[in-house]
Parts: sequence; C-alpha cells; structure tokens
Amino acid sequence: MPRRARALALLFAALTALPAAALDLALPDNSTLAREDIEAPGTYPLPIAPWAGGTLPTLEVSGRVTTQAWRIDASGATTLQVIAPLAAQLAGTGYETLFRCNGQGCGGFDFRFSTPVLPAPDMFVDLFDYRFLSARRRSGASNASPEYVTLLVSRSTDTAYIQLIHVAPDGAAALAVATDQRSASFPASPAPEDLQAALQTAGRVILDDLDFGTGAARLGAGPFPSLTALAAYLKADEIRRIALVGHTDVTGGFETNAALSLLRAELVAARLRDTYGVPAEQLEARGVAYLAPVASNISAEGREANRRVEAVLISGP
Repeated sequence: MPRRARALALLFAALTALPAAALDLALPDNSTLAREDIEAPGTYPLPIAPWAGGTLPTLEVSGRVTTQAWRIDASGATTLQVIAPLAAQLAGTGYETLFRCNGQGCGGFDFRFSTPVLPAPDMFVDLFDYRFLSARRRSGASNASPEYVTLLVSRSTDTAYIQLIHVAPDGAAALAVATDQRSASFPASPAPEDLQAALQTAGRVILDDLDFGTGAARLGAGPFPSLTALAAYLKADEIRRIALVGHTDVTGGFETNAALSLLRAELVAARLRDTYGVPAEQLEARGVAYLAPVASNISAEGREANRRVEAVLISGP
C-alpha cells in the first residue's frame, strides 16, 4: 500500500475509534433532576409508531440505557413549548426524528402503559396532555451502532415533567444534561397592549400556546398566557369583539376537519367565557378546517403549527 494511502487508512481508523460526541442537552435553570437510573448493558423497546391494533410498534435497542426524570417550574407553559426546544437541540446535534406524537395521537392510555415510565412522584403523565419523541443518531463509522433517545413530556398545574431515555453503545460518551440560564425559557404572559397592537396591526393573532393534537377535540388545562391577555383586552372595552377561528392539519377528510376546527374555536370561546368571564356577545366561533395553513403539512412540525386557533378582530377602538 502506498505510504499516503496507508497514512489515510490509519487516520480513518483512529477517527472511527474515537467515542461519539456526548448527547448534551440544556434545560432552564429552574430544572431539577428527580431520578436517574443507569443499566449497562440494558435493552429498551423504543416506540416508533402509535399504539394500534392492540400493540405498540417498537425497535429493540441495546447498550448503556440511561433514564432520567426532570421537573421544571413551568407555570403557563404547554407541553409543546416544553418539548420544542429539546427537539431542536436534538436536531442540532445530528439526531433524526423517528416518531413524534401527542396524547391521543400516540394512543392515549394504551401508549402510556405500554412504554416504560418512571414511577410517581419522580415522573407524572397526564393521559390527556403528554408528548413523545423518539430519535436516532448515527456515527460516521459504517459499522458503528447508533445512539437513540426518547423524550416523554407532560405537566401538572405548574410543573413540567420530562422523562429522557438515552441508549448508547459501548464506548460512546455519556449523557450530559445541564441547566443553564441561557437555555430556552418558557413564555411569560403577553401584555394586553402587545396583543392589542398585534390585533390592530395585522387584524388577527395566533393563540400559539394553545395545545391541540391530531384529531383532538380537547383544549388542555392551561393556564394559557394568550387567553389571559385576550380576556383582559376584551373586558377593558365592551365594544371590542373577536372571532375565534379554528384550523386543522390535513389529517382526515374536509367535513371531519371542518367540524373539528369549529369545535376547537368553540372550546376556546367557552374557556374565555367560563374561566375568564368574557361576555358571550364579544365572541364568536368559526372553523375553516385545513384551508388556511401557516406551514407545510408534509412534516410533523408543520402539521402541529397548522393545528391552531386565531383571534380575528371584528370591532374595537
């Protein structure tokens, strides 16, 4: 073998022998590690599709299995707002999403009790309000085993719960999760004047902290900062009126989605009336199914963005 080719071969062998980069995730600095279990070697049935037909499709993966439960003071944050920055961090470190779902889209009760979950009080799962993601990262070496990670996120009234499972082959770097003031924080309630400015400038505002899953006709428990601000804006002047307009992704037929989008808008209107005391005459509800997307319906993230309710200004000073 020529000297240059031999040197390149030795360099390639040295590089592929190095451990893969660690899985590093940053959580807000008010996060607390409640529990960590490590099984080495271990196996994990990693979900890759929703529960269906009496079974949960999984991929059996093995290696060093690290399971962590984290709690975060996240009053006002939705499960989507909790999992989104973590999913972005995974994508930024080379992980590809294998499966992503929420609540009934995962399989509800059956999914929750068919996948390993740390016991309470370390981990809590609201059967109607949780999100799940599984992802894989391959190393540069063709014969190296990939790493896997899953996230399960749920919440109670003022606390977010995150279960993180990381499966790494022998020799891979250990899981590293840090709390950092610079990591993504959860949104505070928008000021009523900011919402008013958005309504008067654009004529509409997306209530983007509301939480709807595919096919789900249920609004999460909240609290939702956007509704707090919207209620304050409406109650400040009885002349102000808005239409709440529901939107869906393209999953299912038009008639089904038209009914679902209207129901979602009606649920938001009911929440504003019953919880925040907004007079019914200042609200109306409409549904337009999937006819006004804000993102591509090809990706899971795009479909998630399209499942929304907007407030459209009808009248007001």
